[in-house]
Amino acid sequence: MLGTEPIRRVPAYYWAAVTQFLSTDVDSLFGILARSHDFDLESQQKQAWDESIHILKTALAGLDGTLYLEFDIPRLGSRIDAVVVSGPAVFPIEFKCGEDAFHLADRDQVWDYALDLKNFHLASHSAALFPILVATKASTADGDATWGQQHEDGVRPPRRCNGADLGRVLKEALEVATGDPLNAEKWGMAPYRPTPTIIEAARALYSRHSVEAISRNDAGAKNLSVTSTAVEEIIDAARAKSQKAIVFVTGVPGAGKTLVGLNIATQRRQLGHARAVFLSGNGPLVSVLREALIRDELSRRKGVRRGIVRDEVIPFIQNIHHFRDDGLRDTAAPDEHVVIFDEAQRAWNKEKTADFMKRRKGKDGFDQSEADFLISYLDRHTDWAVIICLVGGGQEINTGEAGISAWLDALTSNYLDWQVYISPDLRDSEYAADKTLRRFERDQRTTSDPRLHLSVSMRSFRSEKVSAFVKALLDCESKTARELLAEVSKRYSMAITRDLAQAKQWIRQRARGSERYGLVASSEAQRLKPHAIDVRVDVDPIQWFLGHRHDTRSSYYLEDAATEFQIQGLELDWICVTWDADLRLQGHAWRYHSFRGDAWTKIHKEERKRYLLNAYRVLLTRARQGMVIFVPTGDDADPTRDPSFYDETFAYLAGLGLRQI
Repeated sequence: MLGTEPIRRVPAYYWAAVTQFLSTDVDSLFGILARSHDFDLESQQKQAWDESIHILKTALAGLDGTLYLEFDIPRLGSRIDAVVVSGPAVFPIEFKCGEDAFHLADRDQVWDYALDLKNFHLASHSAALFPILVATKASTADGDATWGQQHEDGVRPPRRCNGADLGRVLKEALEVATGDPLNAEKWGMAPYRPTPTIIEAARALYSRHSVEAISRNDAGAKNLSVTSTAVEEIIDAARAKSQKAIVFVTGVPGAGKTLVGLNIATQRRQLGHARAVFLSGNGPLVSVLREALIRDELSRRKGVRRGIVRDEVIPFIQNIHHFRDDGLRDTAAPDEHVVIFDEAQRAWNKEKTADFMKRRKGKDGFDQSEADFLISYLDRHTDWAVIICLVGGGQEINTGEAGISAWLDALTSNYLDWQVYISPDLRDSEYAADKTLRRFERDQRTTSDPRLHLSVSMRSFRSEKVSAFVKALLDCESKTARELLAEVSKRYSMAITRDLAQAKQWIRQRARGSERYGLVASSEAQRLKPHAIDVRVDVDPIQWFLGHRHDTRSSYYLEDAATEFQIQGLELDWICVTWDADLRLQGHAWRYHSFRGDAWTKIHKEERKRYLLNAYRVLLTRARQGMVIFVPTGDDADPTRDPSFYDETFAYLAGLGLRQI
C-alpha cells in the first residue's frame, strides 16, 4: 500500500502515487525527506528539495504514475533525486537546482543512474529507461529534439531540460515508450543486485555500507556475505578462545575475494575493536584505492584538510612490504590483530626475500620466506591473532612469487599451535598447493570449509563465464572455448580486429555515461611501438584509473597501455587487449618470447612461461562489459614484426567465434 511515510523495504526517502504527491503540501513532503536524511541538513539541500518539489508538482500534473524521491543507489554511493515510474517507462531525474548551464559530468551522472538501474535493479531489466537532467535555471535545453534512439538494452541517452520543460519532456517520452506497464509498488521493492568495481566497493564499504547492500545475492552468484560471515565466525572464535588462526579464501578471477577482504576490514573498523588492516603487495591497487577513498571522503566532508583524511585512510589499506618493514624495525606485535593479505600467493619465496633483505635492508643471512616472516610478526601477539589469505589461481606474474605452498610450509615447520581453515578448492591444480596440503589432511587443527570458496566471477556481471572462456582459450581447448564463447556472447560483447583505430572506435561507441575504458598490453609487448604503444612508458595508475576523460593521462585517452602489473586486481568496463608477438601460437601450442636488444628470444624457463601466460590471463579478465582484441598484421619489412608472428594467433582467436571488425 502506498503511503506518505517511507516504507522500510523501499530504498527511498519518500514514495507515493503521483496523485497523492500532488495533494500533499510542500511542508509535509519536506518533513518526510528531512526525517529520512542521515546527516545534518545544509541550507543548500533544503533549497534544492524545495525547488525540485515545486517543479515536480507542476510537471507531474495529469500524469498517471508513482514518484520516488531520493532513491538509493548504494553501488554508486549516492541517491537519485527523483524517479518517476509511469506505464512501461522509468525516469531517473537529476536536478541541478539554480544551474543555468548543462555540464557533461552531470549528464554522465544521470546516465550512470539509468545504466545502474538497468543492470542491477531486477524490475528495471526489461523496462524502458529515460534519464533526464534538469538544470532548473537554464534558458536553453535540447530544444525541440525528440528522445534519441534507445540502446539495445532499452536505455535512452539523457535529455536535458529546464524546470519549466520537464512536464513536456516526460510526455514526449511516454509517447515513444513501449512494453508492458510496470507495477510501481513491485518496482520499488524489487531487489537491487549490484556488482561493484573494486573502487566502488571500497568507497561504499568505507562509508559504512554493508557488503549485502553493494553486492549481488541471486542464485546465480555466490553470496559474498556467506564467505564474509564464515570468516567473521573464525575471527570471533579466535578472539574468544585466545587462539591464533589462518584462513585461506579461494576464488576464481573476479569472484570478489578482495571485496570479502575489504568488507572484513571495514566491519572491524566499525566495531571499534580488534583492528584490522587490508594488505596488498600490488602497489598500483593500494595507490588507486587509497586515492579513491581520500577523494570520496573529501567530497563528503567539506572543509576537512586532505592531510587529515589521508592519515585516516592509510592505516586501513597498506602495502604489504611496508607492513613487513614495520615488523623488521620493531620487535613488538603489530597494532592489528586481524590482517588480510590480498593475493597471498604472490608473497615472496625465501630466495627473493633473502636477496632483498641483503641488498636493501643490510640483513645478511635472512632465512625466512615473506609468508614465514609475516606469520611470525602476527605470532608476537600473546593472546590471539587471525590472518586471512585471499588466494587467486593462475595470477602469479612476478619472479620470486612463492605461491600458497610457502604459507603452508611455514605453518608445518614453525607454527604448530595455529588453527588452519582452508577452502576445499585450495587442492585444485591452479593453486599448486595439493602436495603440501597432504600434510594437513590428518592434522586435527585443520578445518575444511566450503564457504571459503567463491566459485562465480562477479567482475563480468553480463556473463559469469568469461574467466572460464579465457582459461579454455589459453589452454588451447578450442572446442570448450567455442562453446563458452557462444554462451558468453549473449550478454558480454567481444570482438577481434587487426586495426587499432577500429578497436578504439568500437570501445568508444559502446561506452556510455562514465563507463571507463582503456588499452592494456603485456609488459613483454615490446614491438607495439609502431602502433604508438610503448609499455616502457610508466603509467601513473592513479591518473589512469581515476583521471577524468579530458585528462591525457587517463585510460579514456586510449594512448597509454596499462600492463598486467598496473591493472591486476582492478578493472574497467571496456578493455582493448593489444596482443604482441611475445605470446604467439604455432602448431596448436603457445610459444613464449621476450624482446632483448633488437630481436625476440625464446623463453625456456617454465616459471617464466607461466608468468607470461598469466599476464595474458590477467589482461583478458579485466573487462566488466566487453573487450576487443587487437592483433597486429605485422610488417614484412620488419624482422621483429614478421606477419607469421601474428597470423596464426589471429586465426586461432577468430576461429573461436570472436566477431571480426
